Amino acid sequence: MSFAIYTMKLLDIKYNPYKEISALPLAVVRILFSSIMIISLVRFWAMGWIKQFYVDPIMHFPYYGFEWIKFPGETLIYAFYVLMILSLVFMMIGRFYKISSIIFFTLFTYVELIDKSLYLNHYYFVSIIALLLILVPADKVFSLNKKQLLQVPAWTIDIFKFQISVVYLFAGIAKLNPDWLIYAMPLKLWLPANSELPIIGSLLKLELTAYLASWFGAIYDLTIWYFLLNSKTRKYAYFFVFAFHLSTAIFFNIGMFPYIISLLSLVFIDSAQMEKVFKKLSLKTNINNYSYRFNPLRNIVISSFLTVFVLFQTLYPFRHIFYEGDLFWNEQGYRFGWRVMLIEKAGTIDFKILDNSTGKTFYARPSDFLTKVQETQMATQADMIVSFAHYLKEHYKKIGLNNISIYAESFASLNGSGTKRFIDPTVDLTKEKDGFEQKDWILSFK
Repeated sequence: MSFAIYTMKLLDIKYNPYKEISALPLAVVRILFSSIMIISLVRFWAMGWIKQFYVDPIMHFPYYGFEWIKFPGETLIYAFYVLMILSLVFMMIGRFYKISSIIFFTLFTYVELIDKSLYLNHYYFVSIIALLLILVPADKVFSLNKKQLLQVPAWTIDIFKFQISVVYLFAGIAKLNPDWLIYAMPLKLWLPANSELPIIGSLLKLELTAYLASWFGAIYDLTIWYFLLNSKTRKYAYFFVFAFHLSTAIFFNIGMFPYIISLLSLVFIDSAQMEKVFKKLSLKTNINNYSYRFNPLRNIVISSFLTVFVLFQTLYPFRHIFYEGDLFWNEQGYRFGWRVMLIEKAGTIDFKILDNSTGKTFYARPSDFLTKVQETQMATQADMIVSFAHYLKEHYKKIGLNNISIYAESFASLNGSGTKRFIDPTVDLTKEKDGFEQKDWILSFK
């Protein structure tokens, strides 16, 4: 059996990934995930965000390596959302499950990759859960599927436990830094913004509250996954899970993530206990003793994939160690590392255009080309700055300026540190490119 499966239960040396257990936790993941995502997508549409974030912009910021993913046009982007919602409905009821899960994962991930100015950890998390749901028989119990069953291999459930544990653990590791633990940043800046809340509002102004919240947040993320895995502490852990995520939903505008991860954490409930709950609620599951078994070839393929998947999830968040400088300042290796709510970063930027043919200079204002969200995100993220510089080069080339250089007048602040120059103003950004290489034209934070 592959290293991937054993990694999910590292502390349990007797763990058998093929042990047959109740399939009910898979049904819970399928139904809760589909339901919350239907609400999320309908909300996104109703708030007008499809138009605001995808239709209105005149350009988008692609992810490095995914430049081939383009905005499909207004009609198709709305069609994508219709198809995603319909696929979630079929996933929820357990009909046409496999094709529906593939459609949802493909379309959601495609839309997610259109513009990195919209990057959120929970979009990445949703794509991962959707991918895992393709691999497991989550439609075989408590669904409209005619072939109901009771038993599934333990790994099909434990892979979700692993992924949720990864999110918590790496979010905790990311908080082990001076700004968070010693200076209580950025909570010292954020919490007072909620001082108008009844009863607790006055407490949120206190510096002590920011320190207590910072330390509690770090300890929570570093340990909650273990307490959820441990049957002796699980019921107490759930109190903290729901209390913690409810409070973050109240204090901070972070979308649906608190609800998604707190509901999916129910997968940690012991499958035998879950069966008892279903029986007490008089919920018929059409359970029998039929066990779901993967054919040998499929077993090898999935096992190999999960090995790569687990290794990637375990190692990729550490890629920032290969870059020099302050991670929160240069953000090289920052995304896709489960760094949740760690920085308060703001910036301003203008682009100086030098016409090399005449020696004349003029300035381009980002607000003439970008939406407010795009401009705000671009001003503090170097890979987006260089992408926009190349966009400007092509824009001015179309109006006859074929020999120009572009320089950034860029300033940023990090966690209340004061404004500092961000990008080297002597570097012609048209000669730089995005990629995994060290971006030496980002000035040192120190």
